[in-house]
Amino acid sequence: MGEIKRGFIIFILFSVLTGLMYPVIITGLAQVFWKDKANGSLIVSNKKVIGSKLIGQKFTSPQYFHARPSAIDYKGNISGASNLGPTSSKLIENAQKEINSVRSENALGKDSKIPADLVLSSASGLDPHISLDSALLQAPRIAKIRGITLDKMNKLIYKNLEEPLFKFLGQKRVNVLTLNLELEKE
Repeated sequence: MGEIKRGFIIFILFSVLTGLMYPVIITGLAQVFWKDKANGSLIVSNKKVIGSKLIGQKFTSPQYFHARPSAIDYKGNISGASNLGPTSSKLIENAQKEINSVRSENALGKDSKIPADLVLSSASGLDPHISLDSALLQAPRIAKIRGITLDKMNKLIYKNLEEPLFKFLGQKRVNVLTLNLELEKE
């Protein structure tokens, strides 16, 4: 009987520690030191939440920068990839469709190189960033439509550029939502 009682006490103790105390302490620390991130890095305009810096959104208008394709159509309540392998004919078909769309939309020649992140979805399907190359590729289209100089557009891109984590993990990237919001201020 003593072993059962001891086991039950340990179960209750660890349930309280890991199920109650640990989450409360971590949440409290996050709220104190990283309040914005702990609350989802929400972007508010006119007292209304319009998005998050952490979750991608779909932009289809040619006057905006477009995010990378999403296998889940940017539904924020789910996350996931297409799970298509590199030899999948469906993946190749989807990528070719995206390549044609990017070329057409940006008036690119048949031999123009297109960054992979403009034609392939991310693992989460919710990536809010595009590469610097992807942003620069779209800049002439947006500058022309908005009637601003390409130089001014490029300065806006570089102003919103995020460096790789610790300067070496990942690549230079631009948050599509924050960049498009900056465009609206122009």
